[in-house]
Amino acid sequence: MSVAVQHQEQREIVFTLIRILLSWPKDNPHRLTLSMSPDAAFHDKQAAAEADKLKEKVEALSEEEKKQIYEKGLELLDLQSKPQDTSCLPALKVSDIEPRILFTELEMAYTAEDVPVQYCAQPTNGIVYFRAISSLNTLPEELRPYVPLFCRVITKMGCGAFNYREQALEIDLKTGGLSVSPHINVDDSHLDMYEQGVIFSSLCLDRNLPDMMHLWTEIFNKPHFEDEEHFKVLVKMTAQELSNGIPDSGHNYALIRASRTLNLAGELQEMFHGMEQVKLMKRIAEMADIKSVLRKLPRIKKYLLNSDNLRCAVNATPQQMPVVTRAVENFVLGIARSKKERKAVRPRIIEKPSDSKSASSEAGSQITRKLITDPTFQPCQMKTHFLLPFPVNYVGACVRTVPFTTPEYASLRLLARLMTAKFLHTEIREKGGAYGGGAHISHNGIFNFYSYRDPNSMNTVAAFEKAAEWAKSGMFTQQDIDEAKLAVFASVDAPIAPSDKGMNNFLYGISDEMKQRHREHLFSVSRESLIDAANKFLIAGKSTRGLAILGPENPETAKDPSWVIR
Repeated sequence: MSVAVQHQEQREIVFTLIRILLSWPKDNPHRLTLSMSPDAAFHDKQAAAEADKLKEKVEALSEEEKKQIYEKGLELLDLQSKPQDTSCLPALKVSDIEPRILFTELEMAYTAEDVPVQYCAQPTNGIVYFRAISSLNTLPEELRPYVPLFCRVITKMGCGAFNYREQALEIDLKTGGLSVSPHINVDDSHLDMYEQGVIFSSLCLDRNLPDMMHLWTEIFNKPHFEDEEHFKVLVKMTAQELSNGIPDSGHNYALIRASRTLNLAGELQEMFHGMEQVKLMKRIAEMADIKSVLRKLPRIKKYLLNSDNLRCAVNATPQQMPVVTRAVENFVLGIARSKKERKAVRPRIIEKPSDSKSASSEAGSQITRKLITDPTFQPCQMKTHFLLPFPVNYVGACVRTVPFTTPEYASLRLLARLMTAKFLHTEIREKGGAYGGGAHISHNGIFNFYSYRDPNSMNTVAAFEKAAEWAKSGMFTQQDIDEAKLAVFASVDAPIAPSDKGMNNFLYGISDEMKQRHREHLFSVSRESLIDAANKFLIAGKSTRGLAILGPENPETAKDPSWVIR
């Protein structure tokens, strides 16, 4: 037998073995199927086990040991109720704080398509930061709940010549990431006016700017909505992420729900970021046929991904600005523009210019924000309890107060810090056993009380009321006020990265001039203004408020008809 024939036979044997090995896992009839199902009585068994263990521990104690534990409990309660002496600690003084802030120079311009652009030259170390906001004013009401889902999938479905895998690779190679998210901003001077839109954000190295803007152009013009199987995967991932996020952010969900009826934007906040969005995504993930949802995405794209209601912002080095300007101009020229003006779905739109003046040759040009309002809106009170299989609660209580630009907002901001440090922390965490709790005021003028992983929800609600009474009675010292001011200014004066300079003006319409006025309001807050703010807004019955709890069944909310049980 020749050598060639031997080699041929050997090759055939090898190929035969390979085919057998490759086909073996496919044809292997052996399987291991593991099924897991939840125990409906798990929490009852857990509670019973804890009760038995506690009973066993108590029965093992002697009368003397029980007495010692009781006395130590009283001693702890007395210690928790005493104010701590902090005079021995080194501290800054309010007089050490700079009275004025450094203003950021911004340049406002318009593209050939009349799209406003904010340019901010900063030492960004060779990185270009691009943002754009597209208005939702023309979007039909029936498509509105699906905007968060649209934002989550629009950069993951493929675009232009890229399938979703190629798109993901191109994003990773050429950019620091592309993100899309809903944008809701309550006006700085009116609680019942707000801007609604979607924000597009990305960053890249200077040399990759053309590739990044090309990706955005393809996403705006030619997004893919054909791959139903991949869309199903994205939907299930989104629903799972939202569900898993509740235990970590339950207090935020409670606050969003509690503020739902307090201002005009509250309903949209709940729809986009609250429990309603979690519920919607869970329902979509469980649908057998998802085509009806997939068909909504091209419709949303038609209203959203165009230059009609777009505005942009760029942060880059001064040397790169000419190149950036051309890239943004080409991007705007390259995306679609609707053929006809569409009617807004809200009753009324008001155009409000930014307070920040241009530093360019077109001095006085301003970015205009289109705000939604409804003169018929009336805030109202609502209390909601979401029954969830948790052993602890997440509590949120919200009070409608005043807008950002008013002096009273500064008083409430300091009051929130004061109440958290000097009253709520002790009552909610040290005495109540919650993992955390406190108060803060949002930019939208909603004063928020909250608790996190709280075993005593109704006691916490009572503590919120006691905190208002405590503030009204002025049970705090000048040192307490100064400490609160230092804590607030630590937040106000936190360093701002070059990438975020000017973003308060672009995103929220808060200019440096407005921030300076707010700073002056903070300096001028006195003991009397704090007491007056507490009495005017936080005492029960004087302001519209909302309340929400996420947690297990509660006999008190169950028998109270003022609570909505979900």
